[in-house]
Amino acid sequence: MASSKMTSQEMMRRLIAFDTTSRNSNLQLIDFVRDYLDGYGVKSLLVHDDTGAKANLFATIGPEDKGGICLSGHTDVVPVDGQDWHSDPWEMIEKDGRLFGRGVADMKGFLAVALAAVPKFAAAGLKTPIHLLFSHDEEVGCIGVRKALALMKDWDVKPVGCIVGEPTGMQVTTAHKGKKSVRCHVHGHECHSSLAPQGVNAVEYAAEVIAHLKRISRRMAEEGPFDPDYDVPYTTVHTGVINGGTALNIVPKDCHFDFEFRYVPGVDPEELFDDVRGFAERNLQPEMNRISPETGFSWRELSAFPGLNTPLDAEITTTAKSLAQVNGTIKVAYGTEAGLIQNIGIPTVICGPGHIAQAHKPDEYVDIAQIKQCDAFMDRLVERLSE
Repeated sequence: MASSKMTSQEMMRRLIAFDTTSRNSNLQLIDFVRDYLDGYGVKSLLVHDDTGAKANLFATIGPEDKGGICLSGHTDVVPVDGQDWHSDPWEMIEKDGRLFGRGVADMKGFLAVALAAVPKFAAAGLKTPIHLLFSHDEEVGCIGVRKALALMKDWDVKPVGCIVGEPTGMQVTTAHKGKKSVRCHVHGHECHSSLAPQGVNAVEYAAEVIAHLKRISRRMAEEGPFDPDYDVPYTTVHTGVINGGTALNIVPKDCHFDFEFRYVPGVDPEELFDDVRGFAERNLQPEMNRISPETGFSWRELSAFPGLNTPLDAEITTTAKSLAQVNGTIKVAYGTEAGLIQNIGIPTVICGPGHIAQAHKPDEYVDIAQIKQCDAFMDRLVERLSE
């Protein structure tokens, strides 16, 4: 028996009501999508994480013996904790031509449009299939999709192209920066602050490394390499979190800080990391060890994902431009799962409703006009793949 048809806005309302903040399970949403697809005779493959509390979903509409176009997006959203919302973030509302709610832009709007189009996909007699790939834990380092991609890369038949529906204002995006984030633990030596020279101040040595990161940041901004198609046209270096010390009269034993590189094509993030680690371990650690041999630095990668750089003449690029009815392409500074998907041999672009400037904020919104543009995009996709 077919599922009840829903408009894109009605589907968005259903998806927004699931609190899929990355710290939570996404299984209620995934189960809803699976059952909805099943109502149209579309079977889903669920790829769970190691805990069983989260899952990716992959489904094919149309012939299963040939590649097709994959519509991909993540189901998780960022927290609303501490944000000053003027409405319930888990209840979508409409006001002044906009839809408000956590995830409407990033990126349940795209998922809703794709799902609302499933009845058309299923009834169209597709000659080329449409695939759906919905992931978890994108917002915490593009973690979840990796397990699904590990399966997909060995399939004899896999999508010939992918469109990731992150918010781009329905512009076709062929490139984004890569990212590497690291946590540094500075191991100091504790003592009374009146005897400070006998201790190793973990906070102060952390500050020296952070200052070196700032020097690298300035060098990137001044010397490049540059890519003017990005809104920030060079590699950025950023320290976002620091914790250390217990009391003013104690020389701190420990300090942790987190930093990241968001790099343009042509920049090797491992070389940047080696620069930072080498500065700390060559310039600072010998001085620390002269006071206490157990002092020093340890490093842990928090997350990493590759950049995306799809050729302008790639078939998926020209297809997406035709579907979006745009002539050009753009590049974005934020990261997505697109680079990971491309790395398993599926050419990928990004195109979705809304704008990243509205994402992750209180009162997140998407313009209804953007949703209508995405609806039209799906209509053209059905026509193209039915020919």
